[in-house]
Amino acid sequence: MTQPGKSPGAVTRFFTLLKQSLSGENIDFTTGSIRRAVLLLAIPMMLEMMMESVFALVDLYFVGHLENSSYAVQTVGLTESVLSILYSIAMGVSMAATATVARRIGEKDPVAAAKAGMQAVIVALGINTLVAVPGIIFATDILIAMGSSPASAIYGTSFMRITFGSTFIIMLLFLFNGIFRGAGNAAIAMKSLWIANVFNIILCPVFINGFGPIPAFGLTGAAIATTIGRTVGVLYQAWNMFNGKGKLKVALAYLKPDIEQIKAVVKIAAPGVLQFVIASCSWIFLAELVAETGHDEGSAGYQSALRIMMFFMLPAWGLSGAAATLVGQNLGAMKEDRAERSVWVTIKFNVLYMAVIMVITLLAADSMMWFFTNDPAVHDIAVKAIRIMSLGFVFYGIGMVMMNAFNGSGDTKTPSWVNFFGFWLFQVPMAYVLVRTFRMGPTGVFIAIPVAETCMSIASFFLFRRGKWKKIAV
Repeated sequence: MTQPGKSPGAVTRFFTLLKQSLSGENIDFTTGSIRRAVLLLAIPMMLEMMMESVFALVDLYFVGHLENSSYAVQTVGLTESVLSILYSIAMGVSMAATATVARRIGEKDPVAAAKAGMQAVIVALGINTLVAVPGIIFATDILIAMGSSPASAIYGTSFMRITFGSTFIIMLLFLFNGIFRGAGNAAIAMKSLWIANVFNIILCPVFINGFGPIPAFGLTGAAIATTIGRTVGVLYQAWNMFNGKGKLKVALAYLKPDIEQIKAVVKIAAPGVLQFVIASCSWIFLAELVAETGHDEGSAGYQSALRIMMFFMLPAWGLSGAAATLVGQNLGAMKEDRAERSVWVTIKFNVLYMAVIMVITLLAADSMMWFFTNDPAVHDIAVKAIRIMSLGFVFYGIGMVMMNAFNGSGDTKTPSWVNFFGFWLFQVPMAYVLVRTFRMGPTGVFIAIPVAETCMSIASFFLFRRGKWKKIAV
């Protein structure tokens, strides 16, 4: 029998933990309960990543009900696929910032942490120009090269150009949040995405459908609304970074280029960027393969399924991000065993979450997709894609934690090799053979994804057990 007062005590402890995790307090994650440390970091990180996925879902919902919905949904999906290269750069540099800042915080040197974070900003912004300019100039050609029909490409050109024009903001949004996570202040990273999404949700119907003096921009309106929302989020981040009240006290003087620190950031960021570019390019290849064999409806269905899956998977990526911060800070504090235990605890939480999500997506795929599209052909393909790809969710969860653990230690090379072999020597060839040789069409791509991801997670598990990540100097 439950003792009187026991449940209220547990409930009280839970809400105390929840309040603390969302408050943004300065906490030392190199001491105390590891389970508590994981949850304190994971809760805001999960909510942050959920909000990142909401950007695409909000766009998908509103454009999915436009007159040319298949064109609009395909454009949003293909633009996101191309932008994944930018996301790769942003995530790679962000990972370097997280690892470096976390290591300095673990060493109890917040000034060095702040300086390292600002040098990462310089690196990121320098790279951004190389991606943004070609995207703006060759928007239509890129969409056609991705498998879009000429009519669909012309329809989506303005959307893509505005989106690529905002890549400066996207880069800062990722990078500033990486710096905050490295410092252990995941709450600010979460709040910036919440603020950005509130503006996006309010402005999307206004700019898409028109309101008062604002004309209906249609698909282009989605890009305008998302850009404004992300800009507000970045302004919130900048205010918190430079107001001198947090663990990181950043000064404008730290933005002065420091060649040695830039080299240190690049040393970690280069393979970090590479690992995400390798993955992103493989996804672009798969998107093109689906578009060629499934045509506009097949492409729209696949892209819709990916957006739904990312909504559920990005919180898992956020949860796994707790491992990056804990590994980095504890290695900085010379606590290797605690760093490793943090990873195993994080895996347990992530496996539990992904198992629940797998059941939900398998059972509710049909009803979920009717909410986002009124095109029967797009709906049916999306449902099939979700049900096949979600079978690997538990292994996805393990792989995410392993990748974040490697990156948090500064070992960005190991995930790069895993991604290269897993995506380009296994997933892409398998998808191509299933689609072309066995004539399975888009279904061949759907099958190749969970099979390859499962194998990559198993490989990462054994590489982590070898322990070389503990010896990386940052």
